[in-house]
Amino acid sequence: MFFRFFRNKRRLPFTPKDASPVAEPEEKPVEQTELTADLVRNERILRDIFGSSYDIVFRSLHVGGRLEPLLIIYAAGLVDTKRLDEALLQPLVCRMADTNGNGAGGEMDELIVASGETERMHSIPVIVQHVLQGNVAILTDGCSDAMLVTMQGWTNRGIEEPSSEPAIRGPREGFIEDLLTNTSMLRRRLRTPRLKLEHCTIGEVSHTGVVIAYIDGIATESVVEEVRRRVERIEIDGILDSGYIEQFIEDSPYSPFPQVLNTERPDVTAGQLLEGRVAIFADGSSFVLIAPMTMWSAMQSGEEYYERVLIGTAVRCLRIIFLLIALLFPSLYIAITTFHQEMLPNGLLLSIAAAREKSPFPALIEALLMEITFEALREAGIRLPKQVGSAISIVGVLVIGESAVRAGIVSAPLVIIVSITGIASFTIPRYSFGIAIRMLRFPIMLLSGTLGLYGIVLGTVAILFHLTELRSFGVPYLAPVAPLVPRDLKDVFIRAPLWSMKFRPRYIGYKNSQRVSRRERR
Repeated sequence: MFFRFFRNKRRLPFTPKDASPVAEPEEKPVEQTELTADLVRNERILRDIFGSSYDIVFRSLHVGGRLEPLLIIYAAGLVDTKRLDEALLQPLVCRMADTNGNGAGGEMDELIVASGETERMHSIPVIVQHVLQGNVAILTDGCSDAMLVTMQGWTNRGIEEPSSEPAIRGPREGFIEDLLTNTSMLRRRLRTPRLKLEHCTIGEVSHTGVVIAYIDGIATESVVEEVRRRVERIEIDGILDSGYIEQFIEDSPYSPFPQVLNTERPDVTAGQLLEGRVAIFADGSSFVLIAPMTMWSAMQSGEEYYERVLIGTAVRCLRIIFLLIALLFPSLYIAITTFHQEMLPNGLLLSIAAAREKSPFPALIEALLMEITFEALREAGIRLPKQVGSAISIVGVLVIGESAVRAGIVSAPLVIIVSITGIASFTIPRYSFGIAIRMLRFPIMLLSGTLGLYGIVLGTVAILFHLTELRSFGVPYLAPVAPLVPRDLKDVFIRAPLWSMKFRPRYIGYKNSQRVSRRERR
């Protein structure tokens, strides 16, 4: 009985004994892939493909006394309707009216429209894809070709300064979600035919347009070919943002450090291309991917090159110092107060001991509680509306920190440590690199709470080992520091004058290394 039950369970779906056998489905006819000369048949095929989509417009026109209508197909919302009426419908009516019905019904050459781009196609899948991209298809009876007219005109977000990369000095415009607008902003800064823009489509459902940009003669062919190969091998149903592409093309997907740079600024993208890198644009995304990437490029901002040398160098050195503070400062506090009290002066040691006298938790638990709370408040400030997000995050830190100190849950020195650490993490220009530092802070804190300074050393060495073997499209992540290239150190820890940076980075732009004219050397 037991085995009979499980034998019956495998018979899915259950059918009564007197049920008639289910008829096998009939084989579907082979779908037609090309237009015919019969307009009615073509319309029926296209209506079956688009189904009941309300935004796909099928418009029949009888012009010039013709008995055979013209069929115009377009997607509402993706087409500039004003341009459609003025540049297509009115000239079409006037042109066909002049024939007085004498023209042959199947002559596509009669259709002369005022548009910059027209193309004739007979493949039904290609026509469907063009309509979904914002083009207009014109079909006539007696002709097996369709005329495709470019009439794209959807609403875009205005060009404004990117909130993720604000700058005090420099251009105020940033990329938007329109692919053609983004490439035009790049073309305005690099007015040279050597700027190559290669287009491809990714996504079986989304059919997202992707553009690979590089400067011919500066970018290395091997890097360009590797980027092209990784992008073209992506097989996914949809690409909604350039972050999808980044996850498919990076070398080490399980590394906390990003291996592809992302930016919303056209000037930063142009500067990276001039060094020999490759940019990847994705339609519908305002973030552009740049490869290959090094750790030092993640620590640089565009406005450093617009300021004077001393200011740019001071800001860059300050940023590197605060990077170390953001990574190691809480761990040093935990290790010293727990295992190495002899390293502190007597006055400071007595002050910290008096402040921690009422705290019931060890320094490691205190630090973890405060760091997790701070990260939660920072995330809440990002997700809340802009009008209240920043206020709530700042007030929340102050109120919770003050209340925790008064309640004796945490000590006052630790609140100062966590605050300085949070401020230091904000100095990192790239969000993806900054969040990696914030993630690595917690395992180093655990190591310092169990092994003291030895744990900090072990954690730091492990991170350095990982960084030295990390690659971005074959380029070492720590180049030009490891491996050492003394010539390229002018743009790492310091920002040398532009006239003194005569050569491009050796590991990226070695094909055409000369950057500054020999006459400009000083």
